[in-house]
Amino acid sequence: MNYQKCASEIIKNIGGKDNISHLEHCSTRLRFTLYDNSKVNIESLEKIDGVLGVRQNVQTQIIIGNEVNEVYDQVASLVGDINENGSSTTKKKQNYGAIFLDFLVSIFQPLVPAIAGGGVLKSLLLLLQLFGWVNSNSDVYKIFMQIGDAPLYFLPLLVAFTTAQKLKVNPLVAVSAVSALILPNMTALIVDKAHLFGFGIQNIAYPYQVFSAILTVLFYAVMEKVWTKYTPKPIRIFFVPMMSLAITVPISLLILGPLGYNFGQLFAAVIIGIHSKLGFVATGLLAAILPLMVAAGMHKAMLPYAISTFSKLGSEALYLPASLAHNISESGASFAVAIRTKDEKLRATAISAGISALFGITEPALYGVTLQHKKVLYSVIASSFIGGAFIGIAGIKAFALVGPGLASMTMYVDPNNAKNLMFAIIAFVISSVLSFVFTLIFYKEEVDDVMSDEKAEGKVSFYSPVNGEYLPLEQVNDDVFALKMVGEGIAIEPKDGNLYAPVDGEVMMVYDTGHALALKSTNGAEILFHIGLDTVKLNGEGFYPQVETGAIVNKGDLLVRFDLDNIKDKGFDTTVMAVVTNKNDYNIEITKNLSELNNDKITMNITKGAVANG
Repeated sequence: MNYQKCASEIIKNIGGKDNISHLEHCSTRLRFTLYDNSKVNIESLEKIDGVLGVRQNVQTQIIIGNEVNEVYDQVASLVGDINENGSSTTKKKQNYGAIFLDFLVSIFQPLVPAIAGGGVLKSLLLLLQLFGWVNSNSDVYKIFMQIGDAPLYFLPLLVAFTTAQKLKVNPLVAVSAVSALILPNMTALIVDKAHLFGFGIQNIAYPYQVFSAILTVLFYAVMEKVWTKYTPKPIRIFFVPMMSLAITVPISLLILGPLGYNFGQLFAAVIIGIHSKLGFVATGLLAAILPLMVAAGMHKAMLPYAISTFSKLGSEALYLPASLAHNISESGASFAVAIRTKDEKLRATAISAGISALFGITEPALYGVTLQHKKVLYSVIASSFIGGAFIGIAGIKAFALVGPGLASMTMYVDPNNAKNLMFAIIAFVISSVLSFVFTLIFYKEEVDDVMSDEKAEGKVSFYSPVNGEYLPLEQVNDDVFALKMVGEGIAIEPKDGNLYAPVDGEVMMVYDTGHALALKSTNGAEILFHIGLDTVKLNGEGFYPQVETGAIVNKGDLLVRFDLDNIKDKGFDTTVMAVVTNKNDYNIEITKNLSELNNDKITMNITKGAVANG
């Protein structure tokens, strides 16, 4: 992959660097917060070499897969200082729910590597202790346990930093404000029931806390902006931080800290209450809908709960255990597809995606395999539910915040319950075996192999889909088709109102207005048929589709009947276009001197492989 070219095309198709408000990445995705989401060209983004898919909700997420770090570095290099971007761009109004969710994701997403690293280190130590390979009373064990615990103990400082970055205020001063809450001497004062301005300070231990830190930095951000506005420039460097800290920390000790602490307690209690009420069904249902949540990026909304629960209990019994069932189901399904498919490209994708999912990274499997094939998705959902239900019945808990997979199974080591890891391994086996078997049974190629010889060669012969006079695509009275923006192909001036299938294949889409239809040929070429120009304005009048989406058709089958006279009477151009939209994957050869041939001999050979030059 050409990382620089990929990054450049991504920036271009999200509205340019001036449209970027915030940029980050996770294990497989570039995550953009944009000023105006309407500027995103999703169709063009999905065609970029290296892009597996695009999802938009509160963020625009570009799914890259295992090479996301390299692409991110190139994007960051091309974009430069994002804080300076968009200065002249009008920010499009978003709903408050989207803004809030984007805020949470931006705060919690960057925390995962630190928390995961520390958590897995602790779980490895617990496993070594379980096998008797290390003494829990030894200094080595105690020191490394402290190293693993550090990210959670100082979680308020990490949260303060990411919150300040999101709010674009001084992160070091923001961290200093939160640091005051967890100073050993401050903790001692709080325990001794200290008073401030006559008000008692609530006895709260602020290490491990999340929401108190967020509220503190939110208030600090207001203070920084207010004092910056009214402070003379010569003394800003010390006066603004001084006054901001002097006001923020007392307010936090008296009001914001207790408020955040109690909210965190309530937040965790609600989710735990729902879990305890529904029992194993809750874990099974969550595991079953995780493919859809991950696809929409909504699984990140579970991070605040998971992190808050970890900081409170040291373990988590819903999201991460359910994720084990889903992740391993994605892996098993991908390996089954690799065995069943005859498509070499899909097989390579499925094997790579299956290995990634086996180690807890599901996006390549989800976007490259699962969401592309409905029966694979149904198999993953079914096996995830069964595996998740078993997890709920067994009461499995996770002790590290990391993507569940083969390499991170130590996250289920429970120092007080040796069976926790054993049950997790059983859930691993159940989910992987069931998804593999379900997919192996129910998955089949989406297009029947009705032309095995041509498919083996990756070649199909395409005949004119309507009776009429051939017209070179370049002469169509529409730049979108004439400049081949949509794809390579042919145009015909029709003599009657019948559109036939020029090849064997599967109907991918029938437009509601009936004026256009998409067909996938046996060699994978995606062909768009468009009857007339601007005929979408007829709102379906005079168009009568004869097939439905998903139908398997043979060459010569009637696809659409259309009222040719009606189109002419309404003043529309009647030209019919037939273009291969994924033209970059095919060598397309149109028969020479077509205008001199009989209409039924118009041919276009579509061969899978390198695009022909010239």
